[in-house]
Amino acid sequence: MWCANDWADADVALHHLEREFFAAGAPDVAPLVLNKLFVVGECIGRVTEVEAYTRDDPASHSFRGRTNRNSVMFGEAGHLYVYFTYGLHHCANIVTGHAGDGQAVLIRAVEPLVGTEQMIRRRGRGTNIADGPGKLCQAFGIDIDLNGFDLCSGLRACILDDGHAPPEVPIVTKRVGIRVATDRLWRWSVRH
Repeated sequence: MWCANDWADADVALHHLEREFFAAGAPDVAPLVLNKLFVVGECIGRVTEVEAYTRDDPASHSFRGRTNRNSVMFGEAGHLYVYFTYGLHHCANIVTGHAGDGQAVLIRAVEPLVGTEQMIRRRGRGTNIADGPGKLCQAFGIDIDLNGFDLCSGLRACILDDGHAPPEVPIVTKRVGIRVATDRLWRWSVRH
């Protein structure tokens, strides 16, 4: 079993992000997730792009209320909301806010750090491994089985802080891949 200490050098302290970190609104949490470490099994990537979705947002899965598909979004903060889209891809989101809020942060991209060989095998290619939400889920082996998984449990999947701060001035743009509420500047990314 992989252990965070196997990866970190002696001078870096790794901390699991606690539930309180995710308890704020998605637009507040999203930019703070940038540069955190997304861990699934033995794969680790540094979060480089995120989007926020809230219940009052027509582009959000929670906009029309709770359903079987989106019920995790209405649950406790710090859980993974995974859904299947376009009959092709899974997407991974971090539930934020308080139970009943119906909001989440979509993890759009990561920079692969550990387990890259496994990610390349899963993706079947060595470039652009995890630079989109569907690619990321394929690279990390994320599917609907992780829907509802508690990222704060520190087990199979988690978000770690290695002291690498979010960018002071992230790139802020409109969200992509949606048809409504396209004017909201709720997409944040790390400058390269």
